[in-house]
Amino acid sequence: MNYGKKGASDKQKALTSKTNKVGRKVIVTIFKVFIVCFLATAVIGSCAAIGIIKGVIDSAPEISTYDVTPKKYSTAVYDQDGNEITKLVASGSNRVSKSIDEIPKNLQNAFVAIEDERFWEHNGIDIKGIIRAGVRGITSGNFSEGASTITQQLLKNNVFEGWTEEKSLTDKFKRKIQEQYLAIQLEKSMSKEVILENYLNAINLGQNTLGVQAASLRYFNKDVSELTLSECAVIAGITQNPYRYNPISNPENNAERRKKVLGNMLEQGYISQDEYDEALADDVYSRIKTVNTEIVSSSVYTYFVDELTDQVMKDLQEQKGYTQTQAYNALYSSGLSIYTTQDKRIQTICDEEFANSDNYPKGTEVALTYRLTVTSKDGTVANYSEDSLKDYFKEIDGISYNTVFDSEEEANAQIERYKEAILKEGDEIDESITLTPQPQASCVIMDQATGYVKAIVGGRGTKEASLTLNRATDTKRQPGSTFKVLSTYAPALDTAGMTLATVHDDSEYNYASGRPVSNWYSTGYRGLTTIRDAITYSMNIVTVKTLTEITPQLGYDYLLKFGFTTLVNSRKQADGTVMTDITQSLALGGITDGVTNLELTAAYATIANGGTYTKPIFYTKILDHDGNVLIDNTPKTTTVIKDTTAFLLTSAMEDVVKVGTGKSLNFGTMPIAGKTGTTSDYRDLWFSGFTPYYTCTVWGGYDTNDKMSSSTSFHKVLWKNIMSRVHEGLERKEFTIPDNIETAVICKKSGKLAVTGLCDCDPRGSMAITEYFAKGTAPTEVCDTHIKLATCTLTGLPASPYCPEVTYNSDQVYIIRPTGSTGVTDDTQYELPADYSQNMCPIHSSASSHLDSNYYYNRLPEYSTDTNTTTDSTNSTGTTTDDTTNTTGGSQTTPDAGVNSIIDSTNSTDTQTTTDNQTPTQNPVSP
Repeated sequence: MNYGKKGASDKQKALTSKTNKVGRKVIVTIFKVFIVCFLATAVIGSCAAIGIIKGVIDSAPEISTYDVTPKKYSTAVYDQDGNEITKLVASGSNRVSKSIDEIPKNLQNAFVAIEDERFWEHNGIDIKGIIRAGVRGITSGNFSEGASTITQQLLKNNVFEGWTEEKSLTDKFKRKIQEQYLAIQLEKSMSKEVILENYLNAINLGQNTLGVQAASLRYFNKDVSELTLSECAVIAGITQNPYRYNPISNPENNAERRKKVLGNMLEQGYISQDEYDEALADDVYSRIKTVNTEIVSSSVYTYFVDELTDQVMKDLQEQKGYTQTQAYNALYSSGLSIYTTQDKRIQTICDEEFANSDNYPKGTEVALTYRLTVTSKDGTVANYSEDSLKDYFKEIDGISYNTVFDSEEEANAQIERYKEAILKEGDEIDESITLTPQPQASCVIMDQATGYVKAIVGGRGTKEASLTLNRATDTKRQPGSTFKVLSTYAPALDTAGMTLATVHDDSEYNYASGRPVSNWYSTGYRGLTTIRDAITYSMNIVTVKTLTEITPQLGYDYLLKFGFTTLVNSRKQADGTVMTDITQSLALGGITDGVTNLELTAAYATIANGGTYTKPIFYTKILDHDGNVLIDNTPKTTTVIKDTTAFLLTSAMEDVVKVGTGKSLNFGTMPIAGKTGTTSDYRDLWFSGFTPYYTCTVWGGYDTNDKMSSSTSFHKVLWKNIMSRVHEGLERKEFTIPDNIETAVICKKSGKLAVTGLCDCDPRGSMAITEYFAKGTAPTEVCDTHIKLATCTLTGLPASPYCPEVTYNSDQVYIIRPTGSTGVTDDTQYELPADYSQNMCPIHSSASSHLDSNYYYNRLPEYSTDTNTTTDSTNSTGTTTDDTTNTTGGSQTTPDAGVNSIIDSTNSTDTQTTTDNQTPTQNPVSP
């Protein structure tokens, strides 16, 4: 450094130099400008940032307690005793709400420890957590670690539901700022406990489960309040990544996360070391695996629930005015509580009997449903079905095939044979094969007094999916002879002036078209027959004659009142023909489309309920998520027939089970009334019957409507096995007899008052029975069908007026058939000979006359109208036949009626003729 005079002078000159002064001034000016610009920029930037943030905050959604409370909940379905049957769940709604005091402390603490350790301290945002996450992000270059509080997560899940679809960083920052702002606001108006409660009910916990209660049920099949510490840690560990930490699909990952949850709880003082060790040693994942197997196997809705959902959807639209979409959302995601009519005990019995292979014909077959899509090398796509397969084999083999096979192996072999014939090298296929056991069956059980459906089965075999074919409610089949009671005898007794004693001649008879009506027992005719016997033995000709007399229109009108919705009044076909069910064949169940099991059961329940129809219901009430009644499903009833008519039909149908076509169904511990029904070639098998407690209908047949080639009584086996078990332990009750019912002793061949010494002396046995009548309808005329004719013992011919009395044989009883009766019947050999007056005894002369000249036809005994002989309604007992056996029988004394009755020999094969407007395969005419 120069400290000399010259150096000092130079220094001073430099300081006073104008050039230097200007330079310094410029530098200072530039610095000042820079400072001003910097400050201005900072101010402007800050203002802009504040404006942007304010704008973001101003655009944040308004929130309230409602907005942060989960709104989508699964619907719970309960049986008649309040036990949960199943849940109806849509995506995003498998949630069950629980209050904070119902959620165990360990579970609350587990979520706090792993998700937001300063939850009880911060004001909605965790500054420390944000700084920690930022530092770790800067040092590691990975900003994946979040700092969201439980309050923010609650807002994200319930207010910002579309956050998973954010595409830009700007969108994410915008939502994050709004989250933090709203978190602070929310904590000012809501307690920590309520925030935590809503969070625990909202959080996604994998397997389409939302909230801790749904997760507890899904993974452990228990209420959340019953969870152990180890189980709490499993559920809390899922939160960060529901897929990665799923305890079912990724148990190893969840186990690692569970360990961290427990470690955090230990570190934060929520649990002790002993509790930590015990929880960590728990083999919790083996329990999860077991529960998962059970839940997956029962995840398919039952036939009962399938029909329930259909009814609820319909009622929400019709009664509440919902659109179809609104009804669907309400049913599957609004947290309804549906209280059904299902009796779990009865449903279990039905399910067990339907699953029992011993109840079906040996060598059960399978029906094939087949779909094949073939994509060739050039991209051409061809679709094939089981119909294509049938057509191919018919062309190749020259014979017709159906799609019912003797075994699964045979079905698969035919599929392979078909594919081998049509596939080429390089073809790609998409194949669907469904094999369903055959023959099929369905069942409905109702409480006739309430209309409550107690159980329903829509088919046999494993139910593979929800909302599949329900043969009890969706399938329409020909009802056969079950329609005789409903279409013909109910209106005949109710309004057409007929009684159970009304007689028709079972003899040759044609439809109006000229086609003969055939009885199901094929050959022969039984002659004069009461309506009671016509019901008991399911007689076709008597039924058709009865409906013809009362008119098919009246029968059709009554069927509508019985609740049938599948009948056809008039339908024009593509070929111009008009189909209608208002025909004579309606008597035998020959209708256009058929009926459902559910509606047939409801119709018979009407008779069991004293003539009052109750629309079958599957639920009693629906509550909304807040416990308010949304729908009160009060049964809807209408009177169809008089109570006296219902009792008379019940009495006759008791005979069906005691001695008629349904006697194999009698299980002996309870009165039973019902009616069999079988269509042509056993394509449809029915029994609809009831006790004083329940009405049950079982249908059997092939889905393909093929002929039954094996046992034709398995439907009866099912009905008997189910109903006998259902009635175990129930007190025996008798069918109620209305006050306005009376009895009279009548003759089965005339339907009029029986004559003592005449009607009870029919050569086939007594024809006098005690019959029930509605008051005022009992006959007042005496039998004019039976007549006694004296014979001479010397000649065996009708006695002449001159035969000595000592030569008389005991008087012979004959019958006189109604005018116009034709053909040979079982009565023919007992008819009064038309030429008896020309064939009298020729050997006695007038000189030896001891008799009045009119004695041979006028000598009639006194008749009795005593109606107190018996109060039993049965008219006969003896040998009869059921649907599948051939049996002959004869006259026999019945202890019930106190008189002799005759049961004709019958051939019980249940065959059938076609109806006027149906093809032969659609015409039910059997017992």
